[in-house]
Amino acid sequence: MKIGILGGGQLGRMLLQAGANYVAETYVLENDEHCPSAHLCHHFVKGDIKDFDTVYAFGKDLDAITIEIEAVNVEALEKLELEGVKVYPRPSAIRTIKNKITQKEFYKASEVPTPAFVITENKAALRQHLSFLPAVHKIGEGGYDGKGVQIIKAEGDVASGFDAPSVLEKMVSVKKELAIIIAMNDKGETAIYPPAEMLFDPVLNLLDYHLSPAELPREILWRAEAIALRVVKSLNSPGIFAIELFVDINDDVQVNETAPRVHNSGHHTIEGNYSSQYDMLWRIMLGYPLGNTQPILPASIVNLVGAEGFSGPARYEGLEEVLKMENVFVHLYGKAETKPGRKMGHVTILSRERIDLTHKANKIKNTIKIVS
Repeated sequence: MKIGILGGGQLGRMLLQAGANYVAETYVLENDEHCPSAHLCHHFVKGDIKDFDTVYAFGKDLDAITIEIEAVNVEALEKLELEGVKVYPRPSAIRTIKNKITQKEFYKASEVPTPAFVITENKAALRQHLSFLPAVHKIGEGGYDGKGVQIIKAEGDVASGFDAPSVLEKMVSVKKELAIIIAMNDKGETAIYPPAEMLFDPVLNLLDYHLSPAELPREILWRAEAIALRVVKSLNSPGIFAIELFVDINDDVQVNETAPRVHNSGHHTIEGNYSSQYDMLWRIMLGYPLGNTQPILPASIVNLVGAEGFSGPARYEGLEEVLKMENVFVHLYGKAETKPGRKMGHVTILSRERIDLTHKANKIKNTIKIVS
């Protein structure tokens, strides 16, 4: 089968690494010929994943196509789907999720618990909802990796909001943040990965590190899984989905956001689970049985991001020390240039002891520094 990937970043790279275990001819469309995925695919096509003609020409001779980022030309994917190319996930799911406004409205229509929200068309409209504060302002389209999100606690913060169609979401008193990866095949069969607990960098608003499986009371676990499954079933699309959820101080579970693709919160599954999220997506696209989502061992990942104050050719300080650590697996994404906050890699840690996971995660955070 000829399988195409829209986007050539680190998610595409890891997907291609897993695809080497199967018989498939791989194609990548990306603007940057030096992207992390470029040298791992059979065929690299330089082009804009947001352009209709480019995406259509790329996909028309393929058997199936998937994405590693939501910012793609959905109209081209819809035409390809009509002409018999399988798209994972379906364009309808991408269209719903890629815009935070339609995503939130989808949760409401599907009776999926999610924080209260209002839609703001511009910054002036934001000022009309001061009584709704404190809240989080999320730009409708274009946000990623913590960008496009602003916390608006009081009137004085309104100036930092977005002068574009956005969602103003009521701030939740969060006890835990979770992510659940769910796979669904063409038959509608599903497989659920154990939830990961996510801990974020408060400055960069990026995932700092996470632990999986998350420690949760059984009732909250069941509720989180049921809600995540409702999201995927309501989207009515095969593929891999990452559902991010809040557990608030009252132990209520609400959906924060959904990603219709492989996700940062599932990186640990490469070493930590019998079938990784990347292996699972290949199984879905190639029509094979769904894989085993059970953990081999509890796992943690640490994101490796560019250090503050450094831009230029990447250099990894402390890498040898980390590579000496037991049950630690380093993934570098092959990005030649670093800049502050840029995702450059991740490290997975496996251990039976949760205290060992957190200790090593913090040690790795303070050992590796990506400079130039």
